[in-house]
Amino acid sequence: MRPTLKQLSYFVEIAETGRFGEAARRMNVSQSSLSAQIADMEEELGARLIERGRHGALLTPAGNDVVVQARLILREVEELKSIARQSEEQFAGRINLGVLPSIGPYLLPPFTRHLHQRFPKLRLVVREESTIDLEKHLSDGHFDLVVSTPEDHPDAESVILFQEHFWVCAAPDDPLSSSLEPVQLSELRHQPFISLGYGHRLSQMVRELAQETGTYVSSEYEGTSLDAVRQMAVMGAGIAVLPSLYALSEARRDPHLTIRRIDHSKAVRNVSLCWRRTSALSTQFRLLADFLSETANDILDAG
Repeated sequence: MRPTLKQLSYFVEIAETGRFGEAARRMNVSQSSLSAQIADMEEELGARLIERGRHGALLTPAGNDVVVQARLILREVEELKSIARQSEEQFAGRINLGVLPSIGPYLLPPFTRHLHQRFPKLRLVVREESTIDLEKHLSDGHFDLVVSTPEDHPDAESVILFQEHFWVCAAPDDPLSSSLEPVQLSELRHQPFISLGYGHRLSQMVRELAQETGTYVSSEYEGTSLDAVRQMAVMGAGIAVLPSLYALSEARRDPHLTIRRIDHSKAVRNVSLCWRRTSALSTQFRLLADFLSETANDILDAG
C-alpha cells in the first residue's frame, strides 16, 4: 500500500496551517480521521513526518523533504485533470499564481475580470510574494505560475509580458517636481534613492541604478511597499524609484503626484510569466501570457 492522494492532501494542509485542527476544518473531516490517515501514512513510509506538541504540528526533517514531493504530486494530478478537461472545455480548473507585490494590484484586477469572462470555469488563486519567495514556491509546487523578473527564475520556462520603465518621485518642493519631462541620471545625484527592502529584485536594480548615478540607496528609509516608498519621498526623505505600472496608475489616481521617467537604458525591467519546464500545461500558460501582456500594455499605453 502506498500513501494515497487523500493522505498527501491532509499532510500538505497540516504543513500549511501548522495545526491538525485547522487542517481538519479546511479539509472538512474530523480531526481524529485526519490524524489516523497521517499515522497510516507515516507507518507506510517508515518515517516520522510530524512532531505533535502544545504549539502545533512541526515537520520533521523527513517531513520537510516529503512535503515538497507531496505538493508536486498533487500539482501534477491537478494538471492531469486540467488536461482531461481540455477536450470538453478550453480552459478550466484551479491555477495558483504568484506575483510581485509591485505588479499584482495594478495588473491583476483588470486581467482577472477579462479572464473570468472568457473562461468562467477557470479559478485563479493569487498570492503576492517577494522575488526570493516566488522562486522557492514555484520550485516546490506552491505556485503553478509566477509573474516576476525572468532572471530570477533561470530554470523556468518564461514569456516576456511587458517592459517597465523606472520613474522618480520627490517632495513637491523639490526641483525635480517642477517638470514632467524625462529626467537624466545627472539630475539625481543630490539625494539618496529610496526602495523596497531585501528580497525584491526591484531593490537590487535600484541599487545598481544608484551606483550608475553616483548616489546611494538610503538605509534609513526602507519601504515595505511602493506606497510607503512614495510617501517617504513626498515627505522629503529622498527620491523614490518606481516601476511603470505603479507609477502611472498612481499618477492617474492622484493628479497632484508628479512623476518623471528616468531617461537611461538601465532604468527598465522585463516582467515575465514563468512556470516549471516540466509542466504539462505549457500551451495553456502561453495563452494566459497573451492575455496578461495585452492587459499590461493597455495600462501602460493609457499612461
